[in-house]
Amino acid sequence: MKYSFIFCFCTLLLCHVTEAQMKTFDLNEVRLTKGVFKNAQDVDLKYILELNPDRLLAPYLIASGIPVKAERYGNWESIGLDGHIAGHYLSALAMMYASTGNTEVKNRLDYMISELEKCQQKNGNGYVGGIPQGKVFWDRIHNGDIDGSNFGLNNTWVPLYNIHKLFAGLIDTYRYTGNEKAKQVLIKLGDWFIELIRPLSEEQIQNILKTEHGGINESFADLYIITKDKKYLETAEKMSHLAILVPLEKKEDKLTGLHANTQIPKVIGFEKIGVLSGNKDWTDAAQFFWETVTQKRSVAFGGNSVAEHFNPTEDFSGMLKSNQGPETCNSYNMERLSKALFLDKNQVSYLDFYERTLYNHILSSQHPEKGGFVYFTPIRPNHYRVYSQPETSMWCCVGSGLENHSKYGELIYSHTENDVFVNLFIPSTLDWKEKNIYIEQSTKFPYQNSTDLVLKLKKSETFLMNIRCPEWAENFEISINGKIQKIEAKPSSYVVLKRKWKSGDQITVTFKTSTHLENLPDGSNWSAFVNGPIVLAVKTSNKDLDGLFADDSRMGHVASGKYYPLDQAYEMIGEKSAYIAKLKESGNLHFRLDSLELQPFFEVHDARYQMYFQNYTKEQYQEKHALLKQQEIEALALEAKTIDKINCGEQQSEVDHGYKGEKSDSGYDDTMAWRSTRSYISYQLLNKNKSGKYLDISCTDDSKTDKITILINEKPAQIIALENKTIRLKVEKIEIVNITIKSIDGSNSPRFHQFRILKD
Repeated sequence: MKYSFIFCFCTLLLCHVTEAQMKTFDLNEVRLTKGVFKNAQDVDLKYILELNPDRLLAPYLIASGIPVKAERYGNWESIGLDGHIAGHYLSALAMMYASTGNTEVKNRLDYMISELEKCQQKNGNGYVGGIPQGKVFWDRIHNGDIDGSNFGLNNTWVPLYNIHKLFAGLIDTYRYTGNEKAKQVLIKLGDWFIELIRPLSEEQIQNILKTEHGGINESFADLYIITKDKKYLETAEKMSHLAILVPLEKKEDKLTGLHANTQIPKVIGFEKIGVLSGNKDWTDAAQFFWETVTQKRSVAFGGNSVAEHFNPTEDFSGMLKSNQGPETCNSYNMERLSKALFLDKNQVSYLDFYERTLYNHILSSQHPEKGGFVYFTPIRPNHYRVYSQPETSMWCCVGSGLENHSKYGELIYSHTENDVFVNLFIPSTLDWKEKNIYIEQSTKFPYQNSTDLVLKLKKSETFLMNIRCPEWAENFEISINGKIQKIEAKPSSYVVLKRKWKSGDQITVTFKTSTHLENLPDGSNWSAFVNGPIVLAVKTSNKDLDGLFADDSRMGHVASGKYYPLDQAYEMIGEKSAYIAKLKESGNLHFRLDSLELQPFFEVHDARYQMYFQNYTKEQYQEKHALLKQQEIEALALEAKTIDKINCGEQQSEVDHGYKGEKSDSGYDDTMAWRSTRSYISYQLLNKNKSGKYLDISCTDDSKTDKITILINEKPAQIIALENKTIRLKVEKIEIVNITIKSIDGSNSPRFHQFRILKD
């Protein structure tokens, strides 16, 4: 189902704001002032400064054979993704410095670039990276020894994704601070990479690109922008994953079951390459992807995916039941794609999604007082989120989280050659030195439905002030110096104000918002309360918040506390309009609904919450509620006796359980992910306190074992039962369960869906 904040494709074609090319302002031209975004920026800055650059650099020194100055961080920085946070950290430092002018941030950035330069010089071939055993790994790739899967390339955890973070960090350092040393390190690294893949055929490169590789194609497009050397644009095209691009060019949605954040950065690259090369097919493919994800795959707060993967568009029940809801990295990248398309297409409507996601997912993904970033945001009623900690948590969403809150100024304003566009109602200042235009925006939005813009000019100037009229704004009104203007305000468009402006002119924008219920895209009977662009939610409990502030455990990013039954969540019986009518506003976007208090989701922290509410007709209630209750009894009973589990074919679940394998395929059939092999696969599960008795292996096709050998801790497994596409093994009195499945004579194994250790 399409949301009201998303526009139809036909509308897109009608919404060009101007023939002139839209551009962003530099981050150093915009400053946040008092408000929730300024607070988020300040909290992020504190977190950034709590991290130790020498610990982040340690993997690079180790890989270069240089003595470390501090021990590397643990968690993901010590189990295969060593060095990835440092790349993000460079980007965050660069953008935070541009946004604040903080000198300590700049000093750290310059120091890290100098250290990376030393590592590159020691390597002697242009390479610099923190990937474990990187020299051996890259030699294998150069020689065409390639075994690629979704996230394991030659049994190395997403190495191209990892090095892409360094590429992006170096690019951002040069882009935002002009650091020439970063540019030189970047160019040498890019040239090394081109030489690395020179002997490889297109087929071999596409095999490499099966593995998550971030936006490596975008990085080479950026190198082309920086150097104007066409070899980088050619490499960008070469490093674009055709298995994703070709269906998008044909306007085919084949995303279900794919790892979501693997795909979004690729598409950002397609869009940038398409713009640079004039390839409209590529930019149209990116636009189709954006429409598909935002209209069919995104929930009210802007996020998408369950357990990191795109769920079926016609069934969001898996997301509703899971503690692994939309991933913050996905929204980080969807914001980047929205920005790119907005600038390319000159269409204001992309900002409706950008704004919705900014307020409700990005802003809510950082603890506003204690700091810490959220990985998963469950929409499961009465569940909660977990926050990272500087010393323990090195997840991907920590890396993107460091960046998210450093760049809020990127799209508050934009411009063409002479004219200003006000895109977001966020308290801030704009200093367009080139045109001697200074604007101060004062607003308490979303708590107050107005904003004031005061112009400070050296001399009177004639130019256009373009004020965005959001899709959600009602009774949109503008006054200049107290005089109401005659305007035509259309949703998802700009109101154009042309006059000879003088210093001290004040533009006041007022509007109204209303609350409505917004269904999930699958058309099911679950809805969220939304006021204007703000998603409302209810704090339901502050109990059972296990691991609220994460430790360094392998699953520390998941809110693994007790599930509360879905049938015990608040439900709406009868007409939805009756529940809207029952809302009683108590101020600051807080509303009473029976015994509940709805409030902006970005305010909800340190608590379980409910964002989505099930709606029944009176006639449906008894039967449907009873069915849900029975389903919950069965599901929670299974979880209660589960010690550990692996969802095969799901990236993070497999990484967290030490996946290794060769000649292995994975996919998604009939709502279930799977993995098979023609050689071997292995995992490690934990049978905590040796309390589990069985290991159940469920399959999507059949559970025949005549073509496989199953080993537990290198010994033949004891098979207890084979039934209902499930293989039951004995694991009693074993605490660490290393399971290996080998194919006999290269035969295709069954498609394994899930491994689960059970008490009984």
